[in-house]
Amino acid sequence: MSEVINVEELFASKVFTRATMRERLPKNVYKEVIKVMEKGGELSLAAADVVAKEMKDWAVENGATHYTHWFQPLTGITAEKHDSFVSHPDESGKMLMEFSGKELIKGEPDASSFPSGGLRATFEARGYTAWDITSPAFLKEDATGVILCIPTAFCSYKGEALDKKTPLLRSMEAISQQALRIVKLFGNTEAKKVVASVGPEQEYFLVDREKYLKRPDLIFAGRTLFGAPAPKGQELEDHYFGTIRERVGAYMKDLNIELWKLGVTAKTQHNEVAPAQHELAPIYETANIAVDHNQLVMETMKKVAGRHGLTCLLHEKPFAGVNGSGKHNNWSLATDNGVNLLDPGDTPNENIQFLLVLACIIKAVDRHADLLRQSASDVGNDHRLGANEAPPAIISVFLGEQLEDVVKQLVETGEAAHVLQGGKLETGVSTLPDFTKDATDRNRTSPFAFTGNKFEFRMVGSADSIGSPNTILNAIVAEAFCEAADVLEKAEDFDLAVHDLIKEYFTRHQRIIFNGDGYSDAWVAEAERRGLPNIKSMIEAVDTLTTEKSVKLFDKFGIFTKAELESREEVLYETYAKTINIEALTMIDMASKQIIPAVIKYTKSLADTVIAVKGAGADASAQADLLKQVTEKLNGMKTALAKLEEVTAKASSMSQAKEQAFYYKDVVKEVMEELRTPADEAEMLVDKKVWPIPTYGDLIFEV
Repeated sequence: MSEVINVEELFASKVFTRATMRERLPKNVYKEVIKVMEKGGELSLAAADVVAKEMKDWAVENGATHYTHWFQPLTGITAEKHDSFVSHPDESGKMLMEFSGKELIKGEPDASSFPSGGLRATFEARGYTAWDITSPAFLKEDATGVILCIPTAFCSYKGEALDKKTPLLRSMEAISQQALRIVKLFGNTEAKKVVASVGPEQEYFLVDREKYLKRPDLIFAGRTLFGAPAPKGQELEDHYFGTIRERVGAYMKDLNIELWKLGVTAKTQHNEVAPAQHELAPIYETANIAVDHNQLVMETMKKVAGRHGLTCLLHEKPFAGVNGSGKHNNWSLATDNGVNLLDPGDTPNENIQFLLVLACIIKAVDRHADLLRQSASDVGNDHRLGANEAPPAIISVFLGEQLEDVVKQLVETGEAAHVLQGGKLETGVSTLPDFTKDATDRNRTSPFAFTGNKFEFRMVGSADSIGSPNTILNAIVAEAFCEAADVLEKAEDFDLAVHDLIKEYFTRHQRIIFNGDGYSDAWVAEAERRGLPNIKSMIEAVDTLTTEKSVKLFDKFGIFTKAELESREEVLYETYAKTINIEALTMIDMASKQIIPAVIKYTKSLADTVIAVKGAGADASAQADLLKQVTEKLNGMKTALAKLEEVTAKASSMSQAKEQAFYYKDVVKEVMEELRTPADEAEMLVDKKVWPIPTYGDLIFEV
């Protein structure tokens, strides 16, 4: 009999929540903390000292010995440096456990040791971590012990953002300020802020750890650089939502428990499309906390997998030929007094505030489609975007039949006199209920789809931080809100002005609306006719960050300076080049030390067999033919290996980041494929007992 889990008691038990603060802090200090959390401002040092002491006492009571400023540098993962609570012993020699307000508020990691894109030189080491009071502290427990983690922003000595959190927080303030202008125009004077909320679905693969450790490509690159397809893949569509295997189910159970302790609202779990692929989805949270929690989800997935003899793969395309992994970023806006700005209501054609918000978002996505595409770019996602398993690289917006009809009416006649309804779903079975359908179907091929009361940005990669996509979303929509408010606040006839503005925005930007099959070749041609950008790779998207349009946008709302944008451009080029270089070197190593020696050994065995069979007077043509085929693959590998060594060495010697990145994309990656092709073909010919690494069948079906 399995143990009973009391989720209500378990949830957030490792989090310094508002409830914990209310219980432990003096009333005046608690009020000051909440005021800063909700309205901004700076906590007094006296209050910070009280919070620090109570936070430390709570952590120590739960077994903590150390604390850390937990931050998110431009590596895309998290960073932490642990300091113990111990201080200098008193006169009697007794050790004291201390933690001050100053230590809570500020830390000093070495800023030159993280990617900075030139914002920090090697000799300029000082950087600061600053307590993000809006994201609760939490306890991480593993072999290191129990560590108090304090979410922080990470900036240089000069105040430049060196992380994912700082720009996100800036963008959240920008969209709140501009959205408030919109809602106040419609009479909502009680709202004090508008909050961007996010619910990121997280896809992942699980493989047996023992087999994983026999695959250098999985260890070093996170994906298989060699591998022939298994006899069975996902073509029977039997894994999606299928029965969860016991070993995987045990993992999911422990994962949920660990996440619930950390206050992560893990809600949904299921098998995904590809064998060995699964998904976890949380409930919506404030964008800032959702970003922090998604990092915790990824860290916890990897940690818990080890306990079950498994390895969690978050790479967007760990296996060629089967479905890759994404992270659908569900984004919405709501006022602090409970109004969802993306709720169309029963009659969206009459909901003028909703139509204005929708028109602004359509405008924002059309104007900054390139930036939105860039925000979902990473090295692994290049294997996914544009393939028949994920949204295309072309940004478009799916509205569904109901809203598309409303937009069409507004564009053509200036009025939306009617609205399509979903009607009844009739199953034809007397014992099954008939119920009202949604007014529109869903579209899994759309990169940016309206799904009832939110937008689902489906392009984000599974291993990537959702910090950048949400920063971009907030920024571009804040700009559209600002421009709309500038017009409407000056209007003499508000009703007429808002009507005209909605029609103008929908008319100008209707080209971005597409409800059809985003995977079809016809859409690629149609998108080109409409003038929509088709940015096919990560590094082709990088320079969208520093266009005049982008610099103006981010500077206007104080989200990025031009220098901060240029630094991110540099980091992205460097990251791409370094990642492909690691993959190329791993292929060289595996081919040289494992695959080619194994194939040589097998050809010797075949040659000996041919000689023996001929010596016995029998027909050895079958053996000789197989020997010829395997030798051809061996020669192909040797030729491609030499070429890959040559182009990788040339790429490594390049000094200009952009030039180097494009060389890796256009030359090195092509040669990597030239090496993989004969190796994968050889795998289909060579005796499995001789093949030196676990196959796709071993990895994705034996979990």
